[in-house]
Amino acid sequence: MNYEAKNFDSILGLPGLSDKLLSNHLGLYAGYVANTNKLMEIFEKMQKEEKMALPEYAELKRRFGWEWNGMRLHEYYFGNLSVAPQKADEGFASVMQIKKDFGTFSDWEKDFRATAAMRGIGWVILCFDLATQKLFNIWINEHDGGHLAGAQPILVMDVFEHAYMLDYGTKKADYISAFMNAVDWKVVGDRYDWATKIQDVRPKGIDHIGCRC
Repeated sequence: MNYEAKNFDSILGLPGLSDKLLSNHLGLYAGYVANTNKLMEIFEKMQKEEKMALPEYAELKRRFGWEWNGMRLHEYYFGNLSVAPQKADEGFASVMQIKKDFGTFSDWEKDFRATAAMRGIGWVILCFDLATQKLFNIWINEHDGGHLAGAQPILVMDVFEHAYMLDYGTKKADYISAFMNAVDWKVVGDRYDWATKIQDVRPKGIDHIGCRC
């Protein structure tokens, strides 16, 4: 199957991020989609020709995680931004979970911002661990390394330089503030609710990785 780049034109006009920066970023995302499709076509061809034992096949398999996650993480990122974002509501289950796991919403935000401000390029993700039903703020250097196995992304922030330098130069903290102001907490809440439903439908007595508990 081929993947199509999703339309995120609705975020153009986002306060704090210029349309030029966003358009360039959306173009970069489209490249990840195209490369994901290209690799899948190559895999299919090499499998038919029984070339799976070649070093080239192995290296392309390793590359696939980079292109795929580059595609998916950008979809999470653009998807949790809005020109008219809904603020964090005390009634959202996601906000209540944040308070449970971090003490206060403010304590969570301080940790999320501090993680985003770390030196280096990568991603900051608020993710929900299906096994422990706990939220974590994590840092990912490359698209394909550092993810918590079995954890579902709830809020994703791109802190690669292409996400902010055109508008903010090296003033990363200003970009972080612009991002936080644009987060649509309705989207974050929906992602959290979906993740908890995954947890709810597992067979009784068996956790999500197949162990009896």
